[in-house]
Amino acid sequence: QMSSKISSFSELSLVSNPCFPAVESAKGKYAHMLFNELFEDYSNALRPVEDTDKVLNVTLQITLSQIKDMDERNQILSAYLWIRQSWYDAYLRWDKDKYDGLDSIRIPSNLVWRPDIVLYNKADDDFSEPVNTNVVLRYDGKITWDAPAITKSSCVVDVSYFPFDSQQCNLTFGSWTYNGNQVDIINSLDSGDLSDFIEDVEWEIHGMPAVKNVITYGCCSEPYPDVTFTLILKRKSSFYIFNLLLPCVLISFLAPLGFYLPADSGEKVSLGVTVLLALTVFQLMVAEIMPPSENVPLIGKYYIATMTMITASTALTIIIMNLHHCGSEAKPVPQWAKVVILDYMSKIFFVYDVGENCTSPKREKEEEHMLEGDDGCQRRHKEVRSDDCNLKEKLNGNWNKSYGVHGENVRETANCCSCYKMLIKNIEYIANCVRDHKANRAKGIEWKKVAKVMDRFFMWIFFIMVFFMSVLIIGKAA
Repeated sequence: QMSSKISSFSELSLVSNPCFPAVESAKGKYAHMLFNELFEDYSNALRPVEDTDKVLNVTLQITLSQIKDMDERNQILSAYLWIRQSWYDAYLRWDKDKYDGLDSIRIPSNLVWRPDIVLYNKADDDFSEPVNTNVVLRYDGKITWDAPAITKSSCVVDVSYFPFDSQQCNLTFGSWTYNGNQVDIINSLDSGDLSDFIEDVEWEIHGMPAVKNVITYGCCSEPYPDVTFTLILKRKSSFYIFNLLLPCVLISFLAPLGFYLPADSGEKVSLGVTVLLALTVFQLMVAEIMPPSENVPLIGKYYIATMTMITASTALTIIIMNLHHCGSEAKPVPQWAKVVILDYMSKIFFVYDVGENCTSPKREKEEEHMLEGDDGCQRRHKEVRSDDCNLKEKLNGNWNKSYGVHGENVRETANCCSCYKMLIKNIEYIANCVRDHKANRAKGIEWKKVAKVMDRFFMWIFFIMVFFMSVLIIGKAA
């Protein structure tokens, strides 16, 4: 009895359930019947209007799903779109009450008439047919066709402010053969649908406004309507800042340091050439990305300005190196240079004498005092020796007068005085050589100090130039 009650309850529940398979089979039967009746005498080759003079309105809606690629060099935008078109077919209507309330069916799109709406500014070599997705057919004749499409459209790219640039790419849709008196295009929305957009790693979407245009071409007198969607893009510049701009800024700050490098190291010119080659590599990387147009990108202008500055610094370094290596054969430092460079500029830029540093600024003066002390010793030595010789002559004269001694003592005294005179002449010759060497050395030291002051002067000038150029280009990002 219990099992019979359960079986009767299950049969009752199946009969009372509104979603049982018998109803589904009934729906399918009516759908087949409807399909056969609708397409018995239907042709998808002609425009589905009862009056041939009547305009068929097609509603267009574009949904942007993803930006696949922006090829700046070839100026092509690749995007993944969902294209929705809807229109009314006058020959595909039915009374839903006759078909058990069936109000819509889904059929292949190639069975019905479809508007030949294409992308006017298409930049793809593939002219294949649209994706043969199903269309939704309603009882009142409204057809809705949703089709995905990967489009490649031409886009005029302005890279004047790369990598802080914004781009506007147009997507123009219109009928290829029907004019405005036959097929009219109506905007479903005032802009493209961005609700399902997948965020791009390189570009930000700031809008996609839609505008309808009616254009009369030179070939035909009839108007041709189209809908233009303007995709407003803003580049995310973080990648280019860290990979192209920041290395250039760091490398450009090495150029002024070439002036601080000691001249005797022999690496001043090598540093400038190395920095110039490094910037050339980055310049080539930017040139490969950008289109070959007359508009030079902002980062390209920065590279060119920096390379020009480094070239000028290398040339100035070569000139200063020649000043540094002026020896004793060179002309003396002009008086104006002594006043302007050695007196004033050296104090402004805290430049000490060659060989000095901030901890021992008096080493040269001590050496001068030592040399002066040696000259004093020589003079005193000469005076003492002369006095000694005169003293001996006086003593010998007095001794001879007192004791009447002549002969060998007198000759010995004369030989002693002549020996002292020869020694004094040699000492004077050595002292003159030392003084001449010191004068020549002082002349070379003055030229070296001039070169050192000019190095410091140009170092600060180029540091200021690099700083202002970096601030200007970074300020464009704000």
